[in-house]
Amino acid sequence: MSRNGQGPGRGPADGQGPVRRHDAPPQDTAILVGHFVLPRGASFSAHVHQVHQLLCTARGLLRVRTERGVWLLPPSRALWIPAEVPHTTESAGDAVMLGAYVDPASCPGIDWPEPTVVAVTPLLRALVDHLIRTDLVPEARARAEAVLLDELRPLQVASVSVTVPDDPRARAVAEALRRDPADGRSLAEWGRTAGAGARTLARLFAAETGLGFGQWRERLRMQCAMPHLAAGLPLEAVARRVGYASASSFAAAFHRVVGVTPRAYFPASARGGPGQTPAESRHAAPPR
Repeated sequence: MSRNGQGPGRGPADGQGPVRRHDAPPQDTAILVGHFVLPRGASFSAHVHQVHQLLCTARGLLRVRTERGVWLLPPSRALWIPAEVPHTTESAGDAVMLGAYVDPASCPGIDWPEPTVVAVTPLLRALVDHLIRTDLVPEARARAEAVLLDELRPLQVASVSVTVPDDPRARAVAEALRRDPADGRSLAEWGRTAGAGARTLARLFAAETGLGFGQWRERLRMQCAMPHLAAGLPLEAVARRVGYASASSFAAAFHRVVGVTPRAYFPASARGGPGQTPAESRHAAPPR
């Protein structure tokens, strides 16, 4: 991978396919940083790396999928993806993705077996920006790499993934709620349009998603809320869009599902708005 925007493998590609291996070429550094300009909807199809990846964004919202769940990453959060873990990455809006590719031999103390969310502190952001430079002498680069690894702080943040049921009756309900998460109909009311009773739908959701219907809908609402939060919409507006009567009830549900409050996950300094962030203005380059 080069540092001018060309990443491992073929770069952004739409659609899903077989898992591809994106091996980084030999390098004389422990951490190699690349950047990728991703227009809305662009994606990297399923792939693995032979090295660890610290994935974050200078602007916009990224959606990362693995077998273990789905994570949505604003600029305030990054995801540590262990080597050999298959994943897909897509932009939930215009985004600038930053990827730090880490040689496993350089970080024996980081043995996280699963994808792990970390806080993007001002220092971590500055180090990622610093390591994208090509003019660092080896000693300076090694010092910055060591500090970056020391700065990784795991967060207890849950995935917001939801499984869509296979049964066509439950699937119809799930797809309708994905289109309009604010729809507050009960299972009995849904049953009149889905062709199944409330008990049957409840059983199908539990058996095919691993969640009760109420839990499933709540998690879906949090997933649908995240792009709005990243765009900087007021909490009250986001709450109404996903089916909550007040900002406080939405914030309580978000904390219950995700593990932190909306404002903790999307700090004001990381929420969207017009213009480029400093990191984006330095790194933006046309995709290849």
